[in-house]
Amino acid sequence: MITPNLIIINANIITLDEHNSRGKSLAVTEGVIDNIWAHSEPPYNEIDLSRNPEIVDLRGKTLIPGFIDTHNHLLMYSLFRKQANCSTPLNHSIKDILKRIKNLAESTSDDEWVLGWGYDNTLLKEQRHPTRQELDKVVPNKPVFIRHTSVHFGVANSLALKLAGIDERTKDPIGGFYGRDEEGNLDGVLHELPALEPMQAAIPVPTTEELANYIGEASTDYLAQGITTSTDAGVGLDFGVKELDAHLMAVERNLNPIRMRFMILHHLLDKNGIFKNYNANQLNEEIKQRSLGKAHLDSAKFFQDGSIQGLTGALREPYYCEPNHTGELLHEQGKFNEKIAELHCRDYRIATHGNGDKAIGSIIEAYETVLKDFPRTNHRHRIEHVQTATDEDLDKIKELGIAASFFINHIYFWGDRHKRLFLGPTRAEQMNRLEDARLREILYTLHSDCPITPISPLLSIWIAANRITREGNILGEQQSIAVEEALRSMTIYGARLNFEEDVTGSIENGKRADFAVLDQDPTMIDKTLIKDIQVEKTIIGGEIVFSREKVQLN
Repeated sequence: MITPNLIIINANIITLDEHNSRGKSLAVTEGVIDNIWAHSEPPYNEIDLSRNPEIVDLRGKTLIPGFIDTHNHLLMYSLFRKQANCSTPLNHSIKDILKRIKNLAESTSDDEWVLGWGYDNTLLKEQRHPTRQELDKVVPNKPVFIRHTSVHFGVANSLALKLAGIDERTKDPIGGFYGRDEEGNLDGVLHELPALEPMQAAIPVPTTEELANYIGEASTDYLAQGITTSTDAGVGLDFGVKELDAHLMAVERNLNPIRMRFMILHHLLDKNGIFKNYNANQLNEEIKQRSLGKAHLDSAKFFQDGSIQGLTGALREPYYCEPNHTGELLHEQGKFNEKIAELHCRDYRIATHGNGDKAIGSIIEAYETVLKDFPRTNHRHRIEHVQTATDEDLDKIKELGIAASFFINHIYFWGDRHKRLFLGPTRAEQMNRLEDARLREILYTLHSDCPITPISPLLSIWIAANRITREGNILGEQQSIAVEEALRSMTIYGARLNFEEDVTGSIENGKRADFAVLDQDPTMIDKTLIKDIQVEKTIIGGEIVFSREKVQLN
């Protein structure tokens, strides 16, 4: 006889187990699923009710495993929530952005930086980046910095450039450059992460406690989308180890109840990094201890190119709009192989950003080299985004046991422009080759890359199943996947990518009681309507951590 503390009744349970079985009620004890029944209510004569279990009546609504987003930036998103929203369609022109920046400047103290995020030069009426001269006109006496929607670019006013130590004599860094006007003067645009580093270093850093509180506030938005496990894919990117400290504080204090995983930037792990003497197990144990067992190490994080829409993704063939340009790799291959090998031999799982097919090929080469020299089974090394992988790339990914985390939202948000501008029709149709990955039985997941795109698993699932672009076109229909497969890619496949398939990712006896409650069954409605499904509740470890009903009442 079981003694549960939670019973869910009158549910449409999609288990996503290997048989894709269904149920109608279940019981949870101490955060773990005890039993699932095919009837709307369990046989109460077989249950010890002495603990007065909470009984949740779903009234026919759908219960699925909690969503697992394997690549996003929760801390970055938490910071952006405090900044000026410069995104489109909210802003249609540079004039709109300047007005928003001016308004924010007027509401901040004299010593504060004025920060914004999300502008997209390819969607603005002017079809270009704002310039420092334009920012100077509206905010001349405060430092201003706006981050591009891809996060790989930004634009600063003159005072911000001065505070960052960037002037006309500053040399371009490897893997990035400082934009200049026709006269050769700085225009304020910073291209790629190496060029952004001195600017980021100049921006005042919030305290660890402030960052932890920001994370806690932002986590409520994730919970409202049914996310129960999340991987922050760039811990240490902007503020170094303070980002990890803030994450752990947020989890330990239960400001953020989501099960967290962290990709740690490789520079924190190398010979000059704070974790230079740690192997993967030691760092994971420290993370677990400091988070009371609620957070884990995911991987060591590398970048090997930039973004395709920024013309910094590394391609084998030239850009459609720039016939003499292919982008560039961020690491020379030999040195990259060495960096990967050093961390692989310290038992780290590696996750590397690769958008362009040249970068994807480079990552595969590095993984193949290290696995040949230092074999490891079940390594699950990762490639992030995998926008333009070829047949040969996918074959190698399968052969080597590499996992792929696809940035599927790219299809909707940038697909039309990739077809017209950056990749051309043929390559654009082949972006995010989910069906080809499925047919090869590659371990793959979908992700939002939030705040680059919204943190909505149902939106990602909708895009994967429909391949609809922002302009209403269907791009690469042959690479769409079935709705059930898309659901799996953000639940049980995510659990496998996280080495946690035995404890989460599906609704089965003995697994964690991590659930999302939906107002409709995504497998039973027109697939074009999936993005409009509402998350009613989010449950982590048997505890209701989000309820739309309570939000509406408040």
